[in-house]
Amino acid sequence: MVADLLYALIGVVVVGGGAAAVIPLVRSRRQQAGGDEQEAEPGSATAVGTLEREETTTGTLVPPEAEAPPTAPPPRRAFEKPPPSAGRLTRLRSRLARSHTAIGSVLLNLISTGKLDEQAWEEMEDTLITADMGVGPARELVDQLRTEVKVEGTNDPAEVRELLRRGLLELLGPDMDRSLRLARHGDRPSVVLVVGVNGTGKTTTCGKLARVLIGDGKTVVLGAADTFRAAAADQLQTWGERVGAQVVRSDREGADPASVAFDAVNVGIQEGADTVIVDTAGRLHTKVGLMDELGKIKRVIERHGSVDEVLLVLDATTGQNGLRQARVFAEVVDITGIILTKLDGTAKGGIVIQVQRELGVPVKLVGLGEGPDDLAFFDPEVFVDTILAG
Repeated sequence: MVADLLYALIGVVVVGGGAAAVIPLVRSRRQQAGGDEQEAEPGSATAVGTLEREETTTGTLVPPEAEAPPTAPPPRRAFEKPPPSAGRLTRLRSRLARSHTAIGSVLLNLISTGKLDEQAWEEMEDTLITADMGVGPARELVDQLRTEVKVEGTNDPAEVRELLRRGLLELLGPDMDRSLRLARHGDRPSVVLVVGVNGTGKTTTCGKLARVLIGDGKTVVLGAADTFRAAAADQLQTWGERVGAQVVRSDREGADPASVAFDAVNVGIQEGADTVIVDTAGRLHTKVGLMDELGKIKRVIERHGSVDEVLLVLDATTGQNGLRQARVFAEVVDITGIILTKLDGTAKGGIVIQVQRELGVPVKLVGLGEGPDDLAFFDPEVFVDTILAG
């Protein structure tokens, strides 16, 4: 305002136009000042590109934000490397011994007396029957042992123990083929079908079996064909993610199990996998439904190639009930081997002998704990030696 009045007075003195000249000059200066204010609004970009003024209470000047450095890609996930299958049963022998040495202790105590009379033989037979060996095999073993002791003319505990060991091994069938047929067929993987009722540890066994094979250097695809149990696919997914095994599943509960199995084998072919393990449903309430479902899965898989193994999972703690389950599955599908789970949790190891005799197929693997690497190939000699360790 002081500048405006000064210019007005100068205009009056110099031009002599009086008040008429002052008013336009004041208006002109005000308009010019207003235009300058608009060009210098706070926060607007300046012509010389100086630092911007931040509208803050302190009125400090801050530099423009620097660009964030590029983020590094996330590290690749490290998969677990399971131990190889060789010697697993020997390493897990202590777990087997905790539950089975009770049987051996009774047998060895009877032998060590050096007096094998009628009562001692009866107690030996009762002990074997109690261990789920079955009446027939138990009686057969005791009769054979009595005959050999009489023929040898010995009551020496060490010699009788060796005769008992030999008799147990014969019942276990040491010459049975317990290997898994896992050879690829040209460009096609081997296929393992895992069957059994829910509650036996079937899905967990699929995951553990994948670890066994991956520990031996093979590549594995898991097929989650148990679509009737909501958690089965998630459970198998967890097992697969830990060791880098691809899992083929359906996002729809109750999807066609045969379709999932077909897709799993197809992925195995495309990925060049060594083995495809297919988990199947165990909650089928009638033998007809079970037969239809498993038969359909097997037929669909065989469009790609053969099913190399059909493994029946049984809970060793269920005894006679497990044998009834085994009979049903044996009528439905050609079982090639048995996986006995929870063998460390029962003193009834005789189930190994009885189920083999009942089905005519070998026990190929045994579960000896809840750890991820507690599945081992069954070795009759290690099993018998553990029982008779006393």
